[in-house]
Amino acid sequence: MAKGKTAKNVPRPSRRSATVEARAAKRRRQQLGWTGGAVAAVATVAAVGLIAGLGGGSASQASSGPGSPPLPLGPLSTLGALSSPGSPGATGSEGVPIPAGPVVATPMTTGQTVDGIQCSAGEQVAFHIHAHLTIFVNGVAQQVPAAIGIANPQAEATPQGPFIGAGSCFYWLHTHAADGIIHVESPVTATYHLGQFFDIWGTPLGPDQVGPATGAVTAFYNGQHWTGDPRDIPLNAMPRSSSTSARH
Repeated sequence: MAKGKTAKNVPRPSRRSATVEARAAKRRRQQLGWTGGAVAAVATVAAVGLIAGLGGGSASQASSGPGSPPLPLGPLSTLGALSSPGSPGATGSEGVPIPAGPVVATPMTTGQTVDGIQCSAGEQVAFHIHAHLTIFVNGVAQQVPAAIGIANPQAEATPQGPFIGAGSCFYWLHTHAADGIIHVESPVTATYHLGQFFDIWGTPLGPDQVGPATGAVTAFYNGQHWTGDPRDIPLNAMPRSSSTSARH
């Protein structure tokens, strides 16, 4: 991640501040949006809930790609009454709210290939999209931590909070802030899945577990009930027409 050029007569603290702000601004410009029809996946476990915002599509037509079978989706009405999760939290360094709850689990980044996904020396941009994930425990939104999929992360300060701007290697699925934005940055175009992200994170995900919390998981995708294994939720591109602020 190259730093922008700055004038030699700018004091060192100012140069660093300008560089951090430029990076944060670039990230915000690259965001594909996180609200409206963009909220795509949610998983809820007995006392635990997980929400992920992913790609577009309808309950009857959505699929994980051309030629793929329809995704396992159903109406929310089958779940009964659903309550609002409340305030999404303060806006973070990527322009997306960060939940006030605790971190779900600390990233366990090994640098070794995970599920065929490598930890590359630099960020890959041949295929670059974003998804958004929120996890609830006992109705409280938890933090999906920064630096998932980034080895030896180096945090930079911004007015909105820390941003992981560098590391010794980057998995093709990673996070730069504790706002739940999953950066999919791959050398090839491919459909990645939520289970792969959790494997890189080093914490469990399945029909009966989200991180350290256990119970029967309920998942949602694009505002519909996801009836399959939450590990199989595809990390698709966010619609570019979506808002740049987030609601959970």
